[in-house]
Amino acid sequence: MLRPVVAGLDGSPESFTAANWAAREAQRRQLPLSLVHAWLWQAGDLPAPDSEDTVGHWAQRILRDGEKELSGRYPDLPLTAEQVPTTAVTALLERAEGAEMLVLGSRGLSALTGFLLGSVGQQVLARATCPVVMVRANERSAAERPGDEVVVALQNLPEAPGPLLDFAFAAASARRTTLRAVHVRKLPASDYGYGLAAGPVGYLDGDPEARVNLELETALEPWRKKYPRVTVERTIDLAFVAGAVLRATAEAGLLVVGRRTHRSALGTHIGPVTHAVLHHSTVPVTVVPHG
Repeated sequence: MLRPVVAGLDGSPESFTAANWAAREAQRRQLPLSLVHAWLWQAGDLPAPDSEDTVGHWAQRILRDGEKELSGRYPDLPLTAEQVPTTAVTALLERAEGAEMLVLGSRGLSALTGFLLGSVGQQVLARATCPVVMVRANERSAAERPGDEVVVALQNLPEAPGPLLDFAFAAASARRTTLRAVHVRKLPASDYGYGLAAGPVGYLDGDPEARVNLELETALEPWRKKYPRVTVERTIDLAFVAGAVLRATAEAGLLVVGRRTHRSALGTHIGPVTHAVLHHSTVPVTVVPHG
C-alpha cells in the first residue's frame, strides 16, 4: 500500500500554499495526497468560534475549499480530505505514523528571513516519525524554477544517516534535478564567531580538503548506485554550519536536513543547526528523523 503525502490545513494562506506544494510532490512521486484538519482548536491558534457547530462548519469549509482547489489543479491525483476530532498536534503526529512525509505551512518573519515556528510546528517537528516539510508562503514555494537543486546537509560523514540521504536522492530523482551534498563540520564559536557570516577556510581540524572529499564521496557512493540517474554535486564549505548550508540554497528548491530521534535530558528537540536553518531559510525545508 502506498504511503500518502499528508498536508495539514488550518485555513491560513500558509497552509494552503503547503497543501499545493504537497500536491505537486505527491504527483511527481505518484503517491496519494491526504488533507488533514483538526476539529479541536487550541488557545491562541485562531480566534475562538462561537459554538461547536461553527467549528464544524468552518472545518468542513476549509477541507472543502482545499479539496476543490487541488482537485481542479491536479485532476489525476488521488486525494482524500479528513476532519479529525482532536488537537492539531495529536492529529498530525498520528497521521505521520503512516505517511511518506508530512507537509506544514509556516508564516515568514520577513522577506529576508525564513520560518516562524509556532507551538504546533515545533512539537510536530520534534516528535514526528516521518520527514516533515516546512513550506513558507512565498514565490520560492509557490512556483518552483526549472533546474532548482535539492540540497542535503551532511555533518558526520562516517555516520551519514541513510534515511536522510535516501529522502534527498529520492527528491532529486522525482524532480529530475541535481542533488547538492553540502558537508560542514561545526567549528568552535570562540574561534570563528557565532553567526551566519563566517567564511570558508581551507582545512578542517587539520585534515586536508582532499581527505574530506574522499569521506564525502564514500558516504554518497551507495546512494549513487541506488539512484544512478541523479547528478550529484558536492560542496565542502568549512565554515559555521548553518551559514554554509544556507549559502548553498541560492539555486535550490528544497533543503533537506536531519534530526536525531534520541531523547536528551532536556527532552526531544530538533537541534541547533536545524533550528537555525529553519529560522533563516527562504526555501522549503525537510527535516528527516534518523537514529
